Amino acid sequence: MNAPVDEPVDSSLQHSHCVLDDTLQDNFVEGSPLGTVSSSSGQLAGAEWPAFSGMPRWLRQELRSDHAGEYGAVMIYRGILAISRDGQARQFAERHLVTEARHLKLMEEIVPPANRTRLLPLWHVMGWLTGALPALFGRKAIFATIEAVETFVDHHYAQQIVRLGNAGEEGVLRQTLLDCQADEVSHRDEAAELGDRHKNPLLGLWCAVVGAGSAAAVVAAKRV
Repeated sequence: MNAPVDEPVDSSLQHSHCVLDDTLQDNFVEGSPLGTVSSSSGQLAGAEWPAFSGMPRWLRQELRSDHAGEYGAVMIYRGILAISRDGQARQFAERHLVTEARHLKLMEEIVPPANRTRLLPLWHVMGWLTGALPALFGRKAIFATIEAVETFVDHHYAQQIVRLGNAGEEGVLRQTLLDCQADEVSHRDEAAELGDRHKNPLLGLWCAVVGAGSAAAVVAAKRV
């Protein structure tokens, strides 16, 4: 990773970040780092989800991990915005934070509070650090981190979508996962385009750690 480079931040970016961060930070309620951010995304807003208790055990576990993952994603972008003063990186993080906030709101609708992982306080800290640490080293480290995270998330959602199939009352749930996956793939591709194709060894090692950590987090969220 290269040493951090401070760049002047456009005043409009500073204002938009303050508004967004105040909205999120003032509403850390019931294990959610959100607040008045839009409650759902796309055509699935207000959808009637299958009863969580009636879902097969494997699906309940997957959705617990999805909820935890989207929670962590929100915290990653908050960590980036807390540290980075790079205009391009901040615009990137602010746009993606809004999308991840919508995803988390969807997962909060699907997964009842009593059925969520008990590790959310850990996700709060680790997610923030996953965004903040690369932000210390500049935009390229940020983009590489997001590419690594979203590469894992793409595969994670794909496995669930394949297993769900097309039939039954869980069709709306499958479509939700497809929509979330499409957003994550878009984030991954944008990060890859903005970042370096040839990562230095230290950054490559960091991305490997991020990918392994994401996999471990899924396992933990399913069990605890």
